[in-house]
Amino acid sequence: MSHNPIIIALDVETAAEARTLVKQIGDRAGFYKVGLELFATAGPEMVRELIGQGKDVFLDLKMYDIPETVKRAAAQVARTGVRFLTVHAVGSVMHAAVEGRAGAGLKLLAVTVLTSLGRADVEEQGFRGEVAELVEQRARLAMGCGMDGVVASPLEAAAVRGIVGPAPILVTPGVRSAGVGHGDQKRVATPAQALRDGASYLVIGRQITRDADPAAAVDRLLEEIGEVQPCGAGPRPA
Repeated sequence: MSHNPIIIALDVETAAEARTLVKQIGDRAGFYKVGLELFATAGPEMVRELIGQGKDVFLDLKMYDIPETVKRAAAQVARTGVRFLTVHAVGSVMHAAVEGRAGAGLKLLAVTVLTSLGRADVEEQGFRGEVAELVEQRARLAMGCGMDGVVASPLEAAAVRGIVGPAPILVTPGVRSAGVGHGDQKRVATPAQALRDGASYLVIGRQITRDADPAAAVDRLLEEIGEVQPCGAGPRPA
């Protein structure tokens, strides 16, 4: 496989735990997700540390605020060297992030519908319809707002890829190997199936990070994926 599609979610409480995982995994993977929990405890310092080690960083902050705040925050993130940043798929939020990113190499991803949500959850938010319909609607909106890609569950990957075309980035959380517990995720699929359906990257956390041997867990996943080629991954920026 010419491109490793695994993004390892560093959903841990401390920078020390994150450092241990990165060290254990070594060169088997080079892309890490820093989410709200780790960012709250270790902040930009952890991001800079990972980038300094030559790792790619997916900063999963799911920004959703007034446009000026999002614009200024995206501009700050763009200066760090982070590769991916998430914002919610709301028109004003996405436009603001694109403006804040300006000409930087930062790739902006729109979060469509969280993988922990099902139909009852989106109905509670006022949407009357299937989750997949809302995901597709937001994917179209994201492309119209100039986003570089979207985040969607693997169950919607094929439909989203058909909407956005071959080039945009499609990141899929909610990926689990057969037999692995789903945790708090409701819309899941196996890694190989997600890639076959058009995913560019797979965000995988607990299956790797809570394994007694995280490096071996990565090896098993790469073997499971085999020669399935991701779509829309694009070259790594220089």
